[in-house]
Amino acid sequence: MPRAASSIFGLAALILLACPAVRAGCATGDEPFAPPAAGEGQSAPAAAPAAQAPPPAAADVRAEAREVLAAVGRLEDADTALSLAAEGAALYDAEKVKLDGYAYCSQAVELAEQGEFRESARAASKALHVALQSGNVDLLGKAYRDLAIAFSYAGQLQRAEQFANLALKYPGLDPTQVNGPARKVIGDVRTRQARYDEAIAAYDQAGAESSARFRPLVEASLANALILSGDLARARATLDAVPAPADARQQAQLQRTRGRLLLAENKPEEALALYRQLADAPAAGDEDFYRAWALDGISRSQAALGQDAEAAQALDQAIEVFDRARSQFRSDEFKMGLFSDLQSVFERAIGLHSRLGQPAQAFDISERSRSRALLDAVSGRVDFDQAGVATLDAAALQAMLKPDEVVVAFHTLPDRLLAWVLSHEGVREIRYPVALPRADLARLVDAYRDALIRVSPNAPEVGGKIGQLLLAPLELPAGKRLVIVPHGPLHYLPFQALRLDGQYLIERNPISIAPSISIAARLAQRTPTAAPQLLAFGNPTINPEVADPLPGAEKEVQELAQRFPGAQLFFREQANKDNFAQNAPKSRLVHIAAHAMADTLDPLHSKVLLADKDGKPDYLEAKDVLGMRLDNVAMIALSACESGLGRVENGDEVLGFTRSFLSAGTSTLLASLWPVSDAATEKLMTTLYTDLAGGMQVQDAMREAQRAVMADPATAHPFYWAPFNLIGNWRLRVAQ
Repeated sequence: MPRAASSIFGLAALILLACPAVRAGCATGDEPFAPPAAGEGQSAPAAAPAAQAPPPAAADVRAEAREVLAAVGRLEDADTALSLAAEGAALYDAEKVKLDGYAYCSQAVELAEQGEFRESARAASKALHVALQSGNVDLLGKAYRDLAIAFSYAGQLQRAEQFANLALKYPGLDPTQVNGPARKVIGDVRTRQARYDEAIAAYDQAGAESSARFRPLVEASLANALILSGDLARARATLDAVPAPADARQQAQLQRTRGRLLLAENKPEEALALYRQLADAPAAGDEDFYRAWALDGISRSQAALGQDAEAAQALDQAIEVFDRARSQFRSDEFKMGLFSDLQSVFERAIGLHSRLGQPAQAFDISERSRSRALLDAVSGRVDFDQAGVATLDAAALQAMLKPDEVVVAFHTLPDRLLAWVLSHEGVREIRYPVALPRADLARLVDAYRDALIRVSPNAPEVGGKIGQLLLAPLELPAGKRLVIVPHGPLHYLPFQALRLDGQYLIERNPISIAPSISIAARLAQRTPTAAPQLLAFGNPTINPEVADPLPGAEKEVQELAQRFPGAQLFFREQANKDNFAQNAPKSRLVHIAAHAMADTLDPLHSKVLLADKDGKPDYLEAKDVLGMRLDNVAMIALSACESGLGRVENGDEVLGFTRSFLSAGTSTLLASLWPVSDAATEKLMTTLYTDLAGGMQVQDAMREAQRAVMADPATAHPFYWAPFNLIGNWRLRVAQ
């Protein structure tokens, strides 16, 4: 039986609509700041003074609330939207001093300005709860507006658009306070999606429905979309008509847009002069941030003038300054949203250094682009020294590698694939004879993964063709230990199931995966060995309408315990979240054999289905793991379906359990890429743990476990043996 839940949880129970209480004299929410144009800075004007709002005018408030609930339910990620309202209710009930709903909107605006996305969303969720409870549709629109803005800042575009559309359903007493910002969010989303005609239409409508104070920000974003669409004449007319803003940050944002227009008009000398002026005098308050974007503009201008070396140097400086600016924001989600907007900077820098014949520098920037956000989280939970917070460069990594270890790092650019092979001997860049654009790779990976899940008899042949395409040019010696660092869509590619020289890659090389080699190398140094101390959970008791029992999982855990005397085991009702939270931080090896559900829309809500509590679901979510300290844990095995899936952000972060467990301090993780077979997984895990208990290095133990399943003709297809990735510390051993 596959270890995936057979149905989703009921949604309506997540919100209880209390009897509405009409409250008079509430203050309306402040008109929000505007998210910047895509690819631009994150500046915000000051909030407008609050106004007074009369009590709700709806005759049947409860019916209005039901309509609201139905609207929320139509969201594609309804589980997340409803859980936000439920979280808002819980937070509101827990507050000793309960504020007016509009005050929570003001908090949401202020917190988002500071980059505190999580807290901003929580404040807006409290406003949402108050609106639903009281039936105040004016407050409701503002709560949705603020959620849209928070998610837009965080780079979560789909949810930002969904909340913006909900806000438009409830324009309230002053529609300009809701409609203008909401339509601007939609325009920003369309710009980032490169759907420029739709973005322009959204900005035009936003401008018509905005206040006089907010309209210049919309016009600046409109000009940016017009530049990207190629309508330079209208972009010039739009920019020339925008009045000079009083706020220095808005002035800087407008000047950057003017610089982009000059470049589009093929006036690189004028653009270079403008950007240098901005770099010398950045806007007060966020100097690093604005100087970094000015350096990016300088690089673009120099590249347009054919000065590639100077352009690469300016981009290197921009990346240094961006890192400083980024460290000022405490919200992890905001950093990731901000960082995803900067990937074009990293991509251009990688491309320039590659073109200049500088493979080590190109590799260093690639590694820096993929590791920075995760290092931010891990460094706060793992005992690294101060120098350990920085990304390692190629030279430092070479010194850490053993003679039999090879790192293969990929970077998917919009128009081509780059790869580097790093060993203790040096770093070399691979130039593929075929361009392999990112979109084509995504389609290729999706098709192969689909063939594996369907147990297609053609899957091995397809794996051979992909191996020839991606791996053959790397010229990897058989027998070397491989640490593969994927990028973009390659995170979902089971490299072990690719074929080379007539063999599966796992047959010719031990393999592990690293989201960042800097992360993996530090984890390998920190946790070379682990005590044989096992904590295991098997076959949690779940409502049968949600998921089937897993007797094979229980048997699997019992088999593992025989290899580790004194193992602490929890089955059925005892395999619950409380026992995990209490015991996992103290354990060295943790094994969970259960159902799992991946949530690719909101990966931090991906969940392992632990035992129900008092008849209600009590699952372990990825966001719960982020709040734990698991730096004592040497390895966690998620023996469940799709536990390694998530959403691959533009910043190349695999959000979900992979990020959560590594961020919490776990050294090594086993996670799956597709629904797994109960019987095959039992055999794989028992073989793996037997070899670990015997002192074998985890990379070798994983290889032998996959070979053992492969050797049985009934499970020789890669579907059965290839779903699990070994992630992180590839050198781990269990002490004898």
